[in-house]
Amino acid sequence: MVNPRQLAFLALQAIYRQGAFTDIALDRALRSGEVSSSDRGLATELVYGSVRSQRTLDALIDQFGKKRADQQPPDLRIVLHLGLYQLRYLDRVPASAAVDTSVELAKWAGLGKLAGVVNGMLRQYERSQNDSLVLPEDPREKFGILYSFPDWIVAEWLEQLTVEEVDRLCQWFNQPPALDLRVNPLKTTVETVETSLRDAGVTVTRLEPLPQALRMTGGAGAINRLPGFTEGWWTVQDSSAQLVSYLLDPQPGEVIIDACAAPGGKTTHIAELMGDRGKIWACDTANRLRKVSENLNRLQLQSVVTLAGDSRQLTQFQGIGDRVLVDAPCSGLGTLHRRPDIRWRQTPEKTAELAKLQEELLTAAATWVKPGGVLVYATCTLNRAENEAVIQEFLHNHPQWQLEAPPPDSPAATFAQASGTIKVWPSAGIWMASLWQN
Repeated sequence: MVNPRQLAFLALQAIYRQGAFTDIALDRALRSGEVSSSDRGLATELVYGSVRSQRTLDALIDQFGKKRADQQPPDLRIVLHLGLYQLRYLDRVPASAAVDTSVELAKWAGLGKLAGVVNGMLRQYERSQNDSLVLPEDPREKFGILYSFPDWIVAEWLEQLTVEEVDRLCQWFNQPPALDLRVNPLKTTVETVETSLRDAGVTVTRLEPLPQALRMTGGAGAINRLPGFTEGWWTVQDSSAQLVSYLLDPQPGEVIIDACAAPGGKTTHIAELMGDRGKIWACDTANRLRKVSENLNRLQLQSVVTLAGDSRQLTQFQGIGDRVLVDAPCSGLGTLHRRPDIRWRQTPEKTAELAKLQEELLTAAATWVKPGGVLVYATCTLNRAENEAVIQEFLHNHPQWQLEAPPPDSPAATFAQASGTIKVWPSAGIWMASLWQN
């Protein structure tokens, strides 16, 4: 029977050596044999933690090894990552167990001749009392190594925040994410969902000022087995993402167009806020719209029509939308706590390409809005090139448009900046702006 460390090794092989996405590689490894819930939890922690912390772990290998991390045999580097991660971050795993299981893992992986290297390096690190990581003075490199981020991401934050705030932000992005729910008021009440979840042993708290939001803390088990899931009482949606629909402020009977709808969290929220009365066009590519349809069916919403296509080319919407949402494809740098591999996949060059796409989407979607209508632009990144710069460029090229602050009674108003835009951090990374057309 394969143990959790072996499962983690197999997943990391696919991630490090083949470029597989973390969630897909882990799921494939977990399906390779019978796995208890405790083993599943440990394997998941080891995989996500190692991916998230790989720059820190490589720095430890550089410091304690005879060869740099990039000079180590690839499978040996994985074994060392798993061992060092347990020693540095997992208090519940005794140091002796972390070392011994890593030595056995090396042998299982066909690295028997290097088992002594694993044993020696891990014991040397253990003797250092886990506090001897050498760090540079430059805060960009210091935080990059200590918290395992590329320098360019830390540099972007340092240009927006103080050193102390960036320190806290880095720490927050390395914590396990909370799971937020959005209650469907067309089916039930927040009180009913709150009570049913607590009766099922799930700890939940309300999230002010969001009227439909609940946060689950602690283990909840399989989401689709929780009370109310099948009945469409609620859906999973980050609290910060819920703000976007409040900023859009859709009204019953209106025509709303969601230009980048998948997976449907904001589309379904818009329908709920409209009392499922009106018409919502949910646009995206055909394969991505399948998830939107699944969510619509489970929540039993009728006012949404899906349309497959490239939103930059949907000229049939010219001037028909009361309100239009562009929840743009982005670098995802506000979701680093949920998707640890994004920090290694994104580059400044890729974000520049995304900014060009975002500008094209926003320009096309603006033609869909009726005179006097509202256009909301949102991302889940904290990168200014994809946020403020996109809006500034759009306003420069379209002087008939203006920034508009959220309605004063909107939950979004609590988070609005002086400009009228909204940036939520560090509790969640999201940026949005509302514009209206003269």
